Amino acid sequence: MTTSRRTFLQQIGSLAAATAARTAEAGHTHDPVPSGQLLDTSALARFVDPLPIPPIAKPAGTRPSPDQPATQLPYYRIPMRQFQAKVHRDVPPTTFWGYAASSPGPTIEARRGEAILVEWVNDLPPQHFLPIDHTLHGAESGKPDVRTVVHLHGGRTPPGSDGYPEDWFVPGQSATCYYTNQQEAASLFYHDHAMGITRLNTVAGLTGLYLIRDEFEDGLNLPKGPHEIPLVLFDRSFQPNGQLYYPVSGKAEAPWVSEYYGSAILANGKIFPYLDVEPRLYRLRLLNSSNGSFYQLSFSPEDSMLSKGVDFHQIGSDQGFLAAPARINLLIVGPGERADLILDFSSHAGKNLYLRTHVALVMQFRVASTKAADGSTLPQILRAVPRTPVSAAVVTRELTLADYQNRLGRSSVMLLNGAHWDMPVTEKPVLDSNEIWSFVNLTDDSHPIHLHLVRFQLLDRRPFDLSVYQLTGKIVFTDPSLSIAENELGWKDTVRVDPLTITRIIVKFEGYAGRYVWHCHLLEHEDNEMMRPYVITSA
Repeated sequence: MTTSRRTFLQQIGSLAAATAARTAEAGHTHDPVPSGQLLDTSALARFVDPLPIPPIAKPAGTRPSPDQPATQLPYYRIPMRQFQAKVHRDVPPTTFWGYAASSPGPTIEARRGEAILVEWVNDLPPQHFLPIDHTLHGAESGKPDVRTVVHLHGGRTPPGSDGYPEDWFVPGQSATCYYTNQQEAASLFYHDHAMGITRLNTVAGLTGLYLIRDEFEDGLNLPKGPHEIPLVLFDRSFQPNGQLYYPVSGKAEAPWVSEYYGSAILANGKIFPYLDVEPRLYRLRLLNSSNGSFYQLSFSPEDSMLSKGVDFHQIGSDQGFLAAPARINLLIVGPGERADLILDFSSHAGKNLYLRTHVALVMQFRVASTKAADGSTLPQILRAVPRTPVSAAVVTRELTLADYQNRLGRSSVMLLNGAHWDMPVTEKPVLDSNEIWSFVNLTDDSHPIHLHLVRFQLLDRRPFDLSVYQLTGKIVFTDPSLSIAENELGWKDTVRVDPLTITRIIVKFEGYAGRYVWHCHLLEHEDNEMMRPYVITSA
């Protein structure tokens, strides 16, 4: 195993390990928390709260299509509101912000080729309850504290509806987005994308699932209805009074910290929930909506970190179905990534299964003992995913990921290809052309890189010699390409770029011409310059 690969595996998979490794290596210092001022979430009673299931959003009527005014489209009105909810039976109510006053927000279900309109309404209070760093670009003190703009992550949307970070709006205002849904069935999600405070608005609770369905999916006979479970994971820390805790740097004028890891992993907004299931196939639509945590997830028959995980199948990734189910017993999922899973409970009747990382329990599945009828199936073949040949690319771009530190070794700014947000646009692909983007990771972090609008395929990851690169600018590989897992061979919109590796993707820039964004989906990084605009040109 290479040093870079070993470093990566040590960094991911648990909140405690990730926090210790990244904080120690990067020299980050967060504000010291006096004993007793954080809730010990590990001491909470386990599996006393049922898993909440977000409601399905319902249209509020119809509105004319922006393209064809004579055509009426389903119209949704979703307000963002402050609310209180209990994350656990024994924790006082927590103040959150959420779409339709819930976190996760309601699940939006759409059909391929059937457009909808969503009016996102900012009904939030005028003051933020989390610490804003006014030294960050886009969050200057002259701007309103509370600003929101909604991005449909993974959506093939016109540029005016993509949720550009500077297109924010304040309490009392709204924005209507036109989602054409011209893409294959997939698990997308919506979340806040306001410049300079995305990390805070997300911790506050602004996230929700968006599922696109199509006739192909209908014909697969997959588990559905009560046997298709949305599962949104995110980590949070809490004060003893139940309120959210967000760390600061110790500098009153510059509170930004480079990563956020919570003490508890919440599933659909609950700590240690349980779900009653039947002994049959279930479909889990899983999203990692954490700010910075990667998870190594498995399903275990015992509530022990030492027990062996059971096999399950992944049938889809970010942008839809894999070519065939991938049989796995471990799922690595980073912030912004989704996984479409099939789990068979039939051999566990009358028993329990546990979703866990290798050091933390997430939730319990209680399997009924009574035999259940099951008309669903796990297909052997799914949707074809033809590989795009490298020769199809007309441009190859080499793009660096860098963490610029001060003399004390603390992160001060993080840049993509050495450029700040407001520098001239350098990535200008032509509509309907293919390009290879080669991400050169100069840091000891794994970065989930997300491109708006498009889908892509992972080509390879390969370790390189950082010292040689820093001295000469030349790339010297230290090992062959690392093998790509079977469940990473589908269509993606977010890719894990490992430490000290070069990760290549091949992208077709299809859909719309216009201005979009690419960025790191570690939200603390994104908020401190690790985000760049790009423009798709017509010719």
